[in-house]
Amino acid sequence: MNQKRILSLALAAAMALSLTACGSKSDSSSSADDTPTGVAVQVQPVTADTISTENKVSGKVVSDNESSVFVASSAKCTAVYVDAGDMVSAGQKLCTLDLASTISSYNAANISYNSAVQSYQDQKNVFDSQIALYTKNVNDLKALKEIGAASQTEIDQAQLQLESAQATKNSTLSQLEAGMQSYKSNVEQLSTVLENVDGAGNVIAPISGTLVSLNAEENAFVSPSMPVAVIDGVDQMKISVSVSEALVPKLTIGDSVDVTVSAASQTFTGTIRSVEQAANAQTKLYTVTVSVPSDVSGLLSGMFADVTFHTDTASGAIVVPTESILTSGSTQYVYVVQDDNTAKYIEVTTGLTGNGVTEITSGLSAGQQLVTVGQSYLSDGAAVRVVSGED
Repeated sequence: MNQKRILSLALAAAMALSLTACGSKSDSSSSADDTPTGVAVQVQPVTADTISTENKVSGKVVSDNESSVFVASSAKCTAVYVDAGDMVSAGQKLCTLDLASTISSYNAANISYNSAVQSYQDQKNVFDSQIALYTKNVNDLKALKEIGAASQTEIDQAQLQLESAQATKNSTLSQLEAGMQSYKSNVEQLSTVLENVDGAGNVIAPISGTLVSLNAEENAFVSPSMPVAVIDGVDQMKISVSVSEALVPKLTIGDSVDVTVSAASQTFTGTIRSVEQAANAQTKLYTVTVSVPSDVSGLLSGMFADVTFHTDTASGAIVVPTESILTSGSTQYVYVVQDDNTAKYIEVTTGLTGNGVTEITSGLSAGQQLVTVGQSYLSDGAAVRVVSGED
């Protein structure tokens, strides 16, 4: 009897253990089925937008209390837009002068100067390559003479060839440099006439303030001996910044720029009012003056300013976050999410770069779902799970 009781208890315990195991397995399977699959990523649709190359340069706040606007040439006034006593804004048109021939001459002089600079550099590169070749020839012949494979006569002839090339280089480059300096002088002379004048012959207010005097009348001539206008810019400031020769051709009077003056906690949009055409003799940089809007306050002379010039603008371009682009050697690529929730590897070609964004010139089209977060963990065809920024 005791034996049967013991056997019954053992069977009951075994059945309970079996049921527990089955339940555990079922729960485990259910939990596994609930686990999300695929790499978690964030995406955004590819869109077309406008992008500009940003060139950030450090400048300085400078006092600008009064400004006299001169035009270093006698010119006929064809229109007047303001009167003495008016409040004017930086970049505002004051009057229009008939300077078409001067502007045309300036543009032609600029082209001639740039062409002369390019010609000088091209010729210099040719001579440098030629002289390097002749120098190598002389050295090679000297080495061959050491083992009896060349004569002193051959070395002398090669040396004469080298010296002749050097003399030709010096003579030619001297002539080209003289011509280049002549063109440069012409550009500088014409640029003084066009200071504070835009490409249409409009005289531009360099600062905001009160127009103290205006010596321009419609159908009358302005004289280079007296200012066309005098503006009293009480408590007005300007930004002075030095830029490289590579940036100068891309800047135009009247262009907008972004300015940040950290010391005054000010960020605003300024206007280019002048671009010097002659470089500083010591720094070899060109001074650009940026007007400050009249409603900007708190600036003190001497404060540092960060100026961002926007150049090389492209409209209707495919623009993506720069961080979404991956690089492997010389190859740039991105990932997009396809309709079946898999990642697709796409090689791209990039163009302009802006503030945190990059232009894609080939590889992507508008409407694709670009992976912007998590792309570093993907491979072509990998399963993905799109999550929001909060996940």
